[in-house]
Parts: sequence; C-alpha cells; structure tokens
Amino acid sequence: MAMTLRLTEEENRRLDELASVEGRSKQEIVRLALAERWARLHKERQLTEVMERVLPRYKGMLERLGSA
Repeated sequence: MAMTLRLTEEENRRLDELASVEGRSKQEIVRLALAERWARLHKERQLTEVMERVLPRYKGMLERLGSA
C-alpha cells in the first residue's frame, strides 16, 4: 500500500543522512523504524502482562524488603 509521508526539511535531512550512512533507501529506513518501534511496544506489553502476574505473588516479600 502506498502512502505519502510529509517531513520537515530537518526530518528529511536526517532521513537522507541515515539512508546514506546505512546504505539503505529512505523507504527502507522508515520501514525498519516502524518495525523497531512496533517490536518495542510489543515487548513493553509482554513485560506489563508478566509483571501483573508476578508482582501479586511476591507482594508480601517486596513489602518486607522495602521496610527493611
């Protein structure tokens, strides 16, 4: 699917620089940035789910450690 991405001159300069340094197209840089951001969000959600399961189990111990 095609889309138009409007960038400021500074953002376009930065994108040009990244593409040049990495030897990639500007399109590829944007796609990789999207993939990295999505992966970070997914990991954050997984961590939140794990913490919601684990923290209640250790609540008493954590409270005792915090008051020691």
